[in-house]
Amino acid sequence: MALSAGTRRTVACLLVGLGALLLVAAIMIPTYTVSRLAKTPLDLEITTVATNPPNTPSEVLDAKSLTAPTGAAKVDENVPLVSQRFLTVEDPSNASEMTIQAGQTLRRIDKQGDTGLLTATVDRVTIDRKTGMPVDSVDGGPNGAIAVTVNAKGEGVLDPVQHTGLQYRFPIGTDKKAYPYFDLNARKTFDINYVDESEINNLKVYHFQQTIPAVDLSTVANSPTNKLSLPAEKWGVDGDGTVTMDRFYTNVRDLWVEPQTGTVIKGQEQIHLYYARSGDKPEVTALKSTLVFDENTIESQINVAKDNMDKLSLYGRILPISLGIAGAVVLIAGLALGLLGRNGNGQTPARRAKPAGPAPQPPGDNAPTQQFDIGRTQQIDMGKNP
Repeated sequence: MALSAGTRRTVACLLVGLGALLLVAAIMIPTYTVSRLAKTPLDLEITTVATNPPNTPSEVLDAKSLTAPTGAAKVDENVPLVSQRFLTVEDPSNASEMTIQAGQTLRRIDKQGDTGLLTATVDRVTIDRKTGMPVDSVDGGPNGAIAVTVNAKGEGVLDPVQHTGLQYRFPIGTDKKAYPYFDLNARKTFDINYVDESEINNLKVYHFQQTIPAVDLSTVANSPTNKLSLPAEKWGVDGDGTVTMDRFYTNVRDLWVEPQTGTVIKGQEQIHLYYARSGDKPEVTALKSTLVFDENTIESQINVAKDNMDKLSLYGRILPISLGIAGAVVLIAGLALGLLGRNGNGQTPARRAKPAGPAPQPPGDNAPTQQFDIGRTQQIDMGKNP
């Protein structure tokens, strides 16, 4: 059934309007929606586990040997280690910033309970949700805090510490360049350099590496274990009397980052803690090991990255392309319907003239006699006076 001219014009206008609306949506969605999605989620709750690979050197100082009445300090070898970090989002957090709290422990799993605990740290910092960089504190003080000691109640004692540089994640849209990266132990920022591009379980990642030079921890945190004075015999060094040594720290950190979301897929640290009188001459090892994310952690981080990648892809590419195509098709259909017209030649059909009445007949014998409607003839009452 053919549409009337008025109906066709109405449908054409509706199609053109709908097509234009779809095209506008295709442009606006990546402009506004993606900018809102391209941020670190506020519902983060991430646990990462790192262990020392089998058949790799792993040395730990036996703390009890330092307090034993006799004998030199003893360093255990081939010690199985596990480092666990639990990261959550805390207040204050909002649309542009988030406060991260990360509790981290390092244990030797060949000993039970507290005897196996080597280090415990709690870190808090407020970062920008898009860049991953720390933000300045509202009151002008340090923008973070670190706890390495506990009080009588077993609660962590937080020391205000200014954080600079990346730490737990990279920017949305990570580039192949060096970034400043904050080291929790040294409480300083060092560059982490881009190395190369590779794949982990078929996922593209950027490899970064950071080298931490020898740092005297006695100048970083006020902990009794960071500076010790013991007999030379206890240290196992030549000489008599008491020898004071500081605890030094070095590290080579490798991170593999999914660039679209800034998610750290894999992490590795080559940690070396040692006591020495000079940082360039290690004398007694406190800890020396390589710690790498385990496979479960890597898979979990890949899933986190892919979830965020899917969201960015949906609103940044799939929806805009689909809406753009649909809008173009609908717009063209509306224009075609409105412009081509019913006759298919692009011209609006001419209006048909209304049929005229009977043609007048010339006077003559054959002219029809005019008929009058007697029933409708007005009757005049002659009896009335004018």
